[in-house]
Amino acid sequence: MAKLTKAQITQIFEQLSHDRPDPKTELVYTNPFTLICAVAFSAQSTDVGVNKATKPLFEKYDTPQKMLALGEDGLGEYLKTIGLWRQKAKNCIAMCKILVDKFGGEVPQTRDELVTLPGVGRKTANVVLNEAFHQPTIAVDTHIFRVSNRTGLAAGKTPDEVEAGLEKIVPNEYKLGAHHWLILHGRYVCVARKPKCNMCSIIGLCQFKEKTASL
Repeated sequence: MAKLTKAQITQIFEQLSHDRPDPKTELVYTNPFTLICAVAFSAQSTDVGVNKATKPLFEKYDTPQKMLALGEDGLGEYLKTIGLWRQKAKNCIAMCKILVDKFGGEVPQTRDELVTLPGVGRKTANVVLNEAFHQPTIAVDTHIFRVSNRTGLAAGKTPDEVEAGLEKIVPNEYKLGAHHWLILHGRYVCVARKPKCNMCSIIGLCQFKEKTASL
């Protein structure tokens, strides 16, 4: 696979930014707390499924204090339609207790602090930092991992390798939106089984050898 030049990388993000000028998560949230909950709930679940479960939940329980009062069993009733709901309810209540006891009920704004919370790994932390606090982080999920490797933007065998690669090559002016542009491109265009190459705005720059000719 040929290595992309700096000019080509800039072209890719320029085009992706043109495709989606206002990129944002498709998870529905109202504040940093409901965002971190939604992201944690979305592990091995779809955003659509999580949004359906959390809509009535977040209308009533939008702070750590309120969620603690709801309790693990009460929270579980809202989450039964999403995968691993028992563990997610347990982690969420444990997270709420730490947020109240250690952080004054506020979601911390550093990765090191965020990853100390139950159910919050590096990927979740990066999403929260990017979406809620506008920090130029990149959370490598399956979509970003696939797009980065296929296009040649940042090849890597692990999410951490891809994240490190992207951190090095994404132009500064595009770092804040890069996370969402790559996810949405992977979700709707560069899909897993058969990428929709004929719909791809960066097909001329992509280094993927097995491009598809049709949908």
